[in-house]
Amino acid sequence: MSSGVGSATTNRPAVNPWLVAVAVVIPTFMEILDTTIANVALRYIAGGLSAANIDSEWVITSYLAANATILPISGWISAHIGRKNYFLLSILVFSISSALCGLATNLGQLILFRVVQGLAGGGLQPSSQSILLDSFPPEKQGAAQTLFGIAALVGPIVGPTLGGYLTDNYSWRWIFYINAPVGVAALVACYFLLDDPPYLRAEREQLKKKPLNFDFIGLGLLVVVMSAWEIMLSKGQEWNWWEDPFGRVQTLQILFGVCLLALVVRELRSANPVVNFRPLTDRNFVVCCLTIFCLYGTLYASSTILPALLQTLFRYDAFHSGLVMSPSGVFAILTMIVVSLLMTRGLDTRWLIGVGLVVSAAGQYWMSVATLDISPWFVALPRVVMIIGLSMTFSPLQVTAFKYIPQHLRGAAVGLFSLLRNEGGSAGTSIAQTVQERRLQFHLSRLDDHLTAYDKPVRTFLSQMEAYFFQMTGDPALAHQRAVKALDTLRQQQAGSLAYFDVFFLSAVITAALVVFVFLLKPSKAEAGAPVGE
Repeated sequence: MSSGVGSATTNRPAVNPWLVAVAVVIPTFMEILDTTIANVALRYIAGGLSAANIDSEWVITSYLAANATILPISGWISAHIGRKNYFLLSILVFSISSALCGLATNLGQLILFRVVQGLAGGGLQPSSQSILLDSFPPEKQGAAQTLFGIAALVGPIVGPTLGGYLTDNYSWRWIFYINAPVGVAALVACYFLLDDPPYLRAEREQLKKKPLNFDFIGLGLLVVVMSAWEIMLSKGQEWNWWEDPFGRVQTLQILFGVCLLALVVRELRSANPVVNFRPLTDRNFVVCCLTIFCLYGTLYASSTILPALLQTLFRYDAFHSGLVMSPSGVFAILTMIVVSLLMTRGLDTRWLIGVGLVVSAAGQYWMSVATLDISPWFVALPRVVMIIGLSMTFSPLQVTAFKYIPQHLRGAAVGLFSLLRNEGGSAGTSIAQTVQERRLQFHLSRLDDHLTAYDKPVRTFLSQMEAYFFQMTGDPALAHQRAVKALDTLRQQQAGSLAYFDVFFLSAVITAALVVFVFLLKPSKAEAGAPVGE
């Protein structure tokens, strides 16, 4: 049996592959949407369940940790129970657990159901991407990956907007309820449209003849690694990172490092690894994994920081801050369609990746030089440029990553790629929050050096404010007090804006630096009849 997709014509589905693509991408979109849709509703969830605001963050952390645990072993599960069976089971459990999240009566229940939801959702991304890789010939892989890219890229963009709308107009519970009807429809469609290709059926039959030798030690190490990673990212800034007086962050770092090393060594030496690291021997795959990790870090960083900037300094509500960000979703779809056409015509994906990185870095740098006097359009346009750049890179990265991966390693490769994509988002969110808070203290300190009684602009400002407030109150002491308070408010606003814009500048630098990776990639074109994985 050939390992090349281009020659494995019997692997193609009997139905129109575009019907298959739509059927598998819809539940995947809902799963990716759930990584950000709850972010804007945390304080409403805490209030509705009589919990502390800081404890509500576990709603996000629990989902991401469970999701990250299942992603790298999705290939193993698919091989043993069948990819179609696993995909249908994931949709079913994800839909049921989503409904249970909406019905939760306390925070403990919600966190439990979010863990189940994350475990089920973790099987959707790699399974759907594997299905797309097997359903389309090589010359149409660009178009197929574009559809997946729309779900993977637009989901985090739309999440805060949809979450804000549902929370403001209905209830936070509806951010979970909406998954149920979509999941049922997707379950029915996938049941009739999907079928495992011959090579997977043959692989499964071979596995049935062997004793089930499950690597429980490897799974345990994986759970510890991903849980320590997610908790560290989620709580690191709250616990003051390396200066944590209770040693919690330090303990998590040691657990993560030791268990990760043990996991890699064990899985590489195991004949039946629960996590297969062998795809990492391919240069293209490694470079694409590092690139997508960093790009999703910048995407989630901006998707977290920008709403916070708009809601704290510009006084936007959750829905309107989402509206300012929403035009980028439209341009993401349009850009991906254009990129799909270019790849179909045989354009080397390295050109698209390189240009996309430069464009994305330019958009983030544009945002970093903004001020508090900008209009909503000045917020929307730099983000549009940034998302256009990301959209140019996403589908080419997908094609390039799996171009030279052997067919029997594809399931493992997709799981690892999805894991690093998601964990890039987690890391980006954590780093952005840490940089913003620490740069805020830095800029406050720098401004304090100049806000003294000996500074002429300060004396002028206080004099004008005192005159203004004296006209309102007639009390000189109260007027002076309010003038000083107005100066402090202005100080907080300016320092806050500089801290937020520093995050965008850091993202721009990281994205621009990724251009170096393009020179490490081997040529990748979506050519008719070109074998993949040989």
